[in-house]
Amino acid sequence: MSADYTARLNRVLDHIECHLDQDLHLNDLAVVANFSPFHFHRLFHAMMGETTREFILRLRLEKASTWLIAYPHKPVNEIAHDCGFSGLSTFSRVFRRTFGVSASDWRRGRRKPGQMLRNPGKTPGNPCEINLRSSMYIDPRTHQPAWRITMSDDLSAQVEIHDRPAQRVAYVRHLGPYAGQEQLFQGLFHKLMAWAGPRGLIRFPQTQLLTIYHDDPNLTDERKLRLSACMTVPSDTEGEGEVGVLDLPAGRYAQARFEIRADQYGEAWDALYGGWLPTSGYVPDDRPCFELYHNDPTTHPQGKHIITICVPVKAG
Repeated sequence: MSADYTARLNRVLDHIECHLDQDLHLNDLAVVANFSPFHFHRLFHAMMGETTREFILRLRLEKASTWLIAYPHKPVNEIAHDCGFSGLSTFSRVFRRTFGVSASDWRRGRRKPGQMLRNPGKTPGNPCEINLRSSMYIDPRTHQPAWRITMSDDLSAQVEIHDRPAQRVAYVRHLGPYAGQEQLFQGLFHKLMAWAGPRGLIRFPQTQLLTIYHDDPNLTDERKLRLSACMTVPSDTEGEGEVGVLDLPAGRYAQARFEIRADQYGEAWDALYGGWLPTSGYVPDDRPCFELYHNDPTTHPQGKHIITICVPVKAG
């Protein structure tokens, strides 16, 4: 795929994700991509493996399925509206056809095997079974609540709540499987650094490296998973070719700092989503979640990755 086509596709994907609750018409998306509608429809399907309509519907359904669990007291019709569905009857029909159960049954935990949200330690209808110990304390530096969480002798973290400012990031996007593919991530960041270096955009320690995950791997077919390998850049930075730019909105985040092996990323996410979050008094907010990276694992005496998982939250 040429760099120009990648840039145009990424602009459309970013636009859709930011406007899921609005009407998204093919002609308008073609304008975003700067293609004619005739060509855009065919190019999108060829590059993404699904039509624009299928892609938008899938994202809306996945968002709704997550919100049904995250906001148990929010009426189903409000969730349907906020996720871009024209009415409750349309939403109910499409939801049942896709997941095999009604939205209300999904919320009550009556899901089919394999249809789990990003909370694999929780079985339908039962309390979280993740073996996690959590204790809250007042951080003497900030005088704000913080938590220590422990899943095992070699997996623990400190969780703090922080208000993060808006940040612009440059990104290289990947479509497809990524779990356990350390070389994939290295290649994406290498491509990003090769672009940023000659432009004077690498300014450590101010520059931060992070990965944004756009889909829930427990709902989305792994062939359609999207991630963006990112680095923070000045607010006036523009994308070029395969490198796009997007703005992470300001807001409140739960930030959990881990020191883990390469094969423990999933466990770390489970600890935060499946163990800490349900008992924290917070619920997920509708902003991107991401991983921040703090070290080069090859220089760590035990080869471990020092990361912070950032999950957008608001009061429950």
